[in-house]
Amino acid sequence: MNAPHWPGFERPVGGRTLFIRSSSADSAASRPPALMIHGLGGQSTNWTDLMAELVDEVEGWAPDLPGFGWSPPPPDSDYSLTADTEVLSALLEQIHAQRHQRIHLFGNSMGGAIAVLVAAARPDLVATLTLISPALPDLRPRRDTMGVPVVALPGIGRQLVERMARVPAERQVQGMVALNYGDATAFTPARRVEAVSEVQRRLALPHAGEALSGAARALLRSFIDPGPTGLWATAGQLRCPTLVLYGGRDRLVDARRSRRAARHMPHAQIITLPRVGHVAQMEDPALVARFVRPMLADDTRSTVT
Repeated sequence: MNAPHWPGFERPVGGRTLFIRSSSADSAASRPPALMIHGLGGQSTNWTDLMAELVDEVEGWAPDLPGFGWSPPPPDSDYSLTADTEVLSALLEQIHAQRHQRIHLFGNSMGGAIAVLVAAARPDLVATLTLISPALPDLRPRRDTMGVPVVALPGIGRQLVERMARVPAERQVQGMVALNYGDATAFTPARRVEAVSEVQRRLALPHAGEALSGAARALLRSFIDPGPTGLWATAGQLRCPTLVLYGGRDRLVDARRSRRAARHMPHAQIITLPRVGHVAQMEDPALVARFVRPMLADDTRSTVT
């Protein structure tokens, strides 16, 4: 059974406004906080069921990135990974000031790439890092990812959103599930109804095309930086306890990237989940929680500082 989506609120952060869902944001929670970052075209509700699975272990905070979900677009139209890293690092600071604990950091897909950059920017505030199908650089062409470069073209994103608005939302959701899930039956009828409503709302927003195109462009730029500031190099420099989960049926992030992840992050625990796709935290949140819990239990970095 799916958990109801967690309540949310708007908060000014680093010159932007974020809509944030939390499992207990208004209470003086004793559980350590966990910040969960969604991927390209996603939103905070991508973490609803994992937050429910881990509600006894962590206090979940899931923001909509600027321009996505219910967060308004950034005032400067900057959708770069650097801008996302800065605003989420500022959010980490706010959570730490409020909870006086280090934060467990989660990221899926593009959110995984951003989580790597946030963990590198603020290692003092990050207790552990969990990456689910992280969009770390991979320049090998794959049929299912060819749409990302097209969306990234300036001006094309808006045109695609306008064209998508003429496609029934039910068909769009069906395509999204087929692309992101290893087992489409894991996407329940209740979640399907919610997704259709959200697609209809999203496509009516005037900034939807710009946000999608700008974020896709930023992600592709990160793929062509092979130097010491690149994502793979940055990931290799992290020393917090790290768990990396790949989906064996992922059509967007090749599970064979786990081999490169093992080379670049020898300190990390890297696991392939053979039956799931790109959004394991949505498709099988209980399985993801099973692998996350030991790291949370073993960690001592989230203690009050």
